[in-house]
Amino acid sequence: MSRTLPDPLGASVPVLVAPMAGGPSTPALVRAAAGAGHLAQLAGGYRSADQLGAQVRAVREAGVEAFGVNLFVPNPARVDAAAYRRYREALRPTAARLGVPDLPDVLEDDDAWDAKVELLLTDPVPVVSFTFGLPAADTVRRLRARGSVTLQTVTGAAEARAAAERGVDALVVQAAAAGGHSGVLDPAALPSATPLPDLVRAVAAATDLPVVAAGGIATRDDVTAALAAGAQAVAVGTAVLRSPESGASAVHKDALADPRHDRTALTRAFTGRVARALVNRFVAEHDAAAPVGYPALHHLTRPLRAAATAAGDASAVNLWAGTGWRHASADPAAVTLARLASGL
Repeated sequence: MSRTLPDPLGASVPVLVAPMAGGPSTPALVRAAAGAGHLAQLAGGYRSADQLGAQVRAVREAGVEAFGVNLFVPNPARVDAAAYRRYREALRPTAARLGVPDLPDVLEDDDAWDAKVELLLTDPVPVVSFTFGLPAADTVRRLRARGSVTLQTVTGAAEARAAAERGVDALVVQAAAAGGHSGVLDPAALPSATPLPDLVRAVAAATDLPVVAAGGIATRDDVTAALAAGAQAVAVGTAVLRSPESGASAVHKDALADPRHDRTALTRAFTGRVARALVNRFVAEHDAAAPVGYPALHHLTRPLRAAATAAGDASAVNLWAGTGWRHASADPAAVTLARLASGL
């Protein structure tokens, strides 16, 4: 098998824009990246099929032909009922501080998986990527038959081999330095602390699939190190979070530039699934008590996060950030991407 990324991935400048669920990945960001020769993806996570379809139409109406859509594959870590109740009680002082009158009972769902897959089969897009779990081989086959290039997020060699068996076209190799959720397939596990270049080498030794490297890439040196390790391209997220085209909230963008935030950490506090965020009051107070439980904890903390965002209160917002967040600038996305790709 060729290590060359299939088009349209291979035709892009090899600095892609990663999908970022929850708001940052907008049609405007996809359009800005495409205008500079970089492929970007919409984030299907947390959106209904109708909402995702509207974003796909907006991208096409802007004249963008090469883009992708990312889906969260259902891979629930069902929360222990007693642990959920204890965590909900621990969150009540935060809820009272934010003016949230009540917190929900356990809600488990599949993020409208079937409806979104059907959307992408009915109205195919150039690239479809998967995170959190492995799609069925038949799902991959059907999407590929509709002309979509398929990618799977993996965090190690064993996951890469399992993804290759499902028939995907390429792998996104994500290091633990990535901002937001880790794509580790075991929801109860922590991602390996292996540096991204070493992770790329390990995955390249385990499969013949082409590789997109992701996780903590914030400088041109990070890009060249990942490519030198054997990746065919890289993907960045935090680097463009502060751009005017990003749909991240103002409180999130401001926090990334706030010197009072001096470190990131992997935490389950917000969603019950490991994600890297700036350490704020919510992480400091609740990380130790947070059980494994995705998507139940995502739904539990959502009203708290929404209230904090509306109030401009960064202390209780999920401030997703990779380890290179200090390099994130408020420049237009095209400027940041050009800087990262300079000399390639």
